Amino acid sequence: MASIKPSVPKGTRDFSPTEMVKRNYIFDTIKSVFRKYGYQQIETPTMENLSTLTGKYGDEGDKLIFKVLNTNEQLEIFKATSLKNIIFPNGITEWDVEIERRIEEKRREALLKSTEKALRYDLTVPFARYVVQHQNEITFPFKRFQVQPVWRADRPQRGRYREFYQCDADVVGSDSLLNEAEFIMIYDEALDKLGLKDFSIKINNRKILSGVAQIIDKADSIIDLTVAIDKLDKIGLDGVIKELLERGFVQADIEKIKPVILLEGSNTEKLQSLREALAASEIGLKGCDEIETVFSYIEKCPLQTAKLELDITLARGLNYYTGAIFEVKTNEVAMGSIGGGGRYDDLTGMFGLKGLTGVGISFGADRIYDVLEELTLFPAAANQSTQVLICNFDKEGELYALPLLQKLRSRNINAELYPAGAKIKKQMEYANNKNIPYTVVIGSDEMQSGLLSFKNMTTGEQEKLAADEIVARLVE
Repeated sequence: MASIKPSVPKGTRDFSPTEMVKRNYIFDTIKSVFRKYGYQQIETPTMENLSTLTGKYGDEGDKLIFKVLNTNEQLEIFKATSLKNIIFPNGITEWDVEIERRIEEKRREALLKSTEKALRYDLTVPFARYVVQHQNEITFPFKRFQVQPVWRADRPQRGRYREFYQCDADVVGSDSLLNEAEFIMIYDEALDKLGLKDFSIKINNRKILSGVAQIIDKADSIIDLTVAIDKLDKIGLDGVIKELLERGFVQADIEKIKPVILLEGSNTEKLQSLREALAASEIGLKGCDEIETVFSYIEKCPLQTAKLELDITLARGLNYYTGAIFEVKTNEVAMGSIGGGGRYDDLTGMFGLKGLTGVGISFGADRIYDVLEELTLFPAAANQSTQVLICNFDKEGELYALPLLQKLRSRNINAELYPAGAKIKKQMEYANNKNIPYTVVIGSDEMQSGLLSFKNMTTGEQEKLAADEIVARLVE
């Protein structure tokens, strides 16, 4: 068999034990905050029916959906493609044109059937499908969280992967803006617990964006407007203007839009300016009212760390948002958004359940990992999973250690026993390489006296302790 160079597909990664400890630190921290606010965990399948996903993310989002080719249909495509060479291995014949036509027809038929399923693009749309499918089992308002991987057929780059985890929380069945305020509080608390000290939670409202489109008589072009202005950070004002002109907007429209896009001042000042600009748009003013209500809730529950900012250019480019829109960015590292979400009043209606409003947020776990790594914010405990290694000189010491090993584990202390036969130096190197903070050495003297050699691997301090004393020391 030919040698195969080991590799993974672009945009995907392996995770070492050390990395998994750090990733689980992120997941566990975020989950603990979700649970504190009353959210319960669910999971949905890796694959969804393609019809479940398409049409929910806009044209650009739909292009990034990973379609799944069924095995049987792959075989049909292979047969269709290979048929000519099997029948006519020596080249062109008088029937070649007809054979080509039949092969291509067969291939197209197989391809049409080959994309009935797709890898999930996000967790929100599958959640909406879940709610509709299980509506008779759910107590509303339904507050759920979900931590699973998603896939995007995107171009891999720093901070952008084809396979990555999302940590989502959503509530459906409630139109209260208290939910939006609590999501801001969840972002603030979770990211503060992870050690971030300078980050911004940006908020906008899709109704405000609809109002902007309305005042320039382009209500039917709301998607074109939002897709363009959402790129302001990436392509600048000139780039946005160029894209709007390419999408059918005229210079007069641009002149009305520019003051809104370039709003400055405090959140209160921005809202006042928006109210003046959107005075003729009922839906735009409603969006301003909703933002103001969310701010009033936050005033009663001040944030610990986050900066809350009204950003009119925030659009997120997703078709299903209908109200508030969120995006979170760290100001400590050059990185894209590390979280986002919004309200989606009509999402479950696409699956036949009308009138059920929802709102949700997502944490970008992979980007958060990169941020914590760059800022060295992972706690020392996140670099090790075993608290103590029991070392021994021979088989007799190994057997002597077993009761202690069980006692440690029964007290929820992560413990390992090194198998008999290796030199003590090798066992100590093992502990160092795994960042195990403590070791216990058992030799003939220790077995005879009952006092075991307990060593702090960080300080080098060593002392003789009984088994129960070692357990008590590690429980502290």
